[in-house]
Amino acid sequence: MFKRAFWLTTGAGFGFGMSLWVQRTVKRTAARYAPQRVTNGVTRTVKGITGDVRAAVQEGRDAMREREAALRGANGSNGAGTPPE
Repeated sequence: MFKRAFWLTTGAGFGFGMSLWVQRTVKRTAARYAPQRVTNGVTRTVKGITGDVRAAVQEGRDAMREREAALRGANGSNGAGTPPE
């Protein structure tokens, strides 16, 4: 009975210690590869970061639409799948 309790406690302690070690390693690695703007603005609120992400997505969509319009203009299609008359 004491053998089982010993190995259960040993395994639980090892598992707990490894989970802390892995968590610390992942956080350090993520901090190392994070952009400088994100790491410097740790005190920024989630709302501010969300606004930055939304702005970046909107900028990407605008650029996509501009590129698509340029390609459609060069191709001569009107966007409906048929060539212009």
